[in-house]
Amino acid sequence: MPAGLNLMPELRKDPILNRWVIISPDRGKRPHEFPTVTKMPHKGICPFCHGNENTTPPEILAFRPDNSAANSPGWTLRVVSNKFPALRNEGGMNLVNDGLYESMNGIGAHEVIIESPDHLAELNSLPVGKVEDTLLAFKLRTLDLKKDSRFQYILIFKNHGESAGATLEHTHCQLIALPIVPELVRDEIAGAQSYFDLKQRCVFCDIIAQEKKTGLRVVNQNERFITLCPFAPRFPFEMWLLPQFHADRFEDCAAEDISMLAELLKESLMKMQVALGQPAYNLVLHTAPMNGNNGRHYHWHFEIMPKLTKMAGFEQGTGFHINPVLPEVAAETLRNTRI
Repeated sequence: MPAGLNLMPELRKDPILNRWVIISPDRGKRPHEFPTVTKMPHKGICPFCHGNENTTPPEILAFRPDNSAANSPGWTLRVVSNKFPALRNEGGMNLVNDGLYESMNGIGAHEVIIESPDHLAELNSLPVGKVEDTLLAFKLRTLDLKKDSRFQYILIFKNHGESAGATLEHTHCQLIALPIVPELVRDEIAGAQSYFDLKQRCVFCDIIAQEKKTGLRVVNQNERFITLCPFAPRFPFEMWLLPQFHADRFEDCAAEDISMLAELLKESLMKMQVALGQPAYNLVLHTAPMNGNNGRHYHWHFEIMPKLTKMAGFEQGTGFHINPVLPEVAAETLRNTRI
């Protein structure tokens, strides 16, 4: 454990969202004591497996090294519409105001990025080149969906393991294009704007600079990207992966940066999986909305959140998160994990 850490319960404030969390080491466990069962029962035909292409909607994007026909075997990565979408692409907004209440049609896009034809593969176990392909698919689909003026925000995320919300075992990510900007992203942007107005600097860039100076919460880094445990994490072993250069939009990443990002993402996920015993987790990409001038103050990033604890009555009733693991301890554990 890093020297000089306070082992008393502590309230910590997120410098971006001004959100308080409770860090309570007395409630903590060693990494191997957290529940980490992620395997899901395999039932029937997997629609994402090689050879079952006819069980999914037609592919939107596919990487096919052998130039095989669309919607047939031969792919290494495939993007399809979600068969059970949260939002649908057809129609207009149809905004309705009814006194206090507002509603609109559920317009959007809901896509699935199938990272591998191998049913037993996981994102962290794929070769770096395949992780790079996954990130490239994120970029290509974002650039394409940005052309639709109805969409204001694109959220890309991964649910790994049943307790993280996955309904199929086969490794995949999801993309949802929304007609509104999510509240959490709006709050992040507003917090970053307030900080910039005060100091004329990006708060994310300042966080990176301070974390590199102390090293306490840094997990790993390369020339262009860094993974760290945030100062006020909601969840034990939560990590953020950020570019060390200032950028507000993920889709603007150059090819060489996507390559370096793939290396660090794979390494960070591997460290988490080895240190914590294959936990379920959520991976979320936060990037700037399609409209608006956020280039000076916002900073895109991935958030990686292992599912090691559950929200109970206190969290639901107050909005406070109780985290039983100091981020300094989490970072040291992950940093020293051999993969």
